[in-house]
Amino acid sequence: MSDSAPAIEVTITGAVAHVRFDRPAVRNAFDDHVAAELAATMNELGAREDLRAIVLGGKGDVFCAGGDLNWMRRVADYTREENLADAEAFQQAFEAVDACPLPVVGRIQGAALGGGAGLVACCDIAVAAEGTVLGFPEARLGLVPGVISPYVLRKIGLSQTRRYFLTGQRFDAEEAQRIGLVHVVAAPEYLDEVVDDVVAQLLECAPQALANAKTLLRGLVDADHGDATRLARDAITDARASDDGREGLGAFLAKRKARWRP
Repeated sequence: MSDSAPAIEVTITGAVAHVRFDRPAVRNAFDDHVAAELAATMNELGAREDLRAIVLGGKGDVFCAGGDLNWMRRVADYTREENLADAEAFQQAFEAVDACPLPVVGRIQGAALGGGAGLVACCDIAVAAEGTVLGFPEARLGLVPGVISPYVLRKIGLSQTRRYFLTGQRFDAEEAQRIGLVHVVAAPEYLDEVVDDVVAQLLECAPQALANAKTLLRGLVDADHGDATRLARDAITDARASDDGREGLGAFLAKRKARWRP
């Protein structure tokens, strides 16, 4: 696949966008072109009012195997300035997934390594197939998982991040679930069914409430106690006065479906 060929396939089914890495020949590996395309795709989809959720996956047998070898050969000779610009571009891709106002469900199969595992950490809900291998092997290459580190640390905590960043060892989907990187492990033949069930649950919720909940949680992560209590208080105050809040409470009291429910 050439650098100019599309690296990501997007299909829309109703109110759900399916975003898939389309580089199965290289195990959906990341490079700077993939990162730029992912950032643009997520930002564009996140701004659409007709969408309610995004499913992030990879075509073929592997979700994302980490860094593309050709890209790694190129960056080996980069100057510090070039490396800094490259890291900033990758950071934009992960931030676009993590900060997307729409809920993002990860459909993970085969392998999610390095940046691929970092993307799992950015998903709001991650569903992995049994047999999936995950890991952060950067230290074994003399590198550090720098760009993905804030997202992984928030997802699995300092203790587990230390263990897996420092050893570089791979682990299975069940271990990923135990440490909180993955939420659900499914038999491969039921992976899509489980993902669809998660999406169905999201569609039962008010779109703006989901976006506001994501914003609130991102704000709370690094807030001190005073800021956290203020953010929490403001969140419920604004929600009660919102159109979705009034509709949801009105529907509950009237024993009818809210307008956003299928």
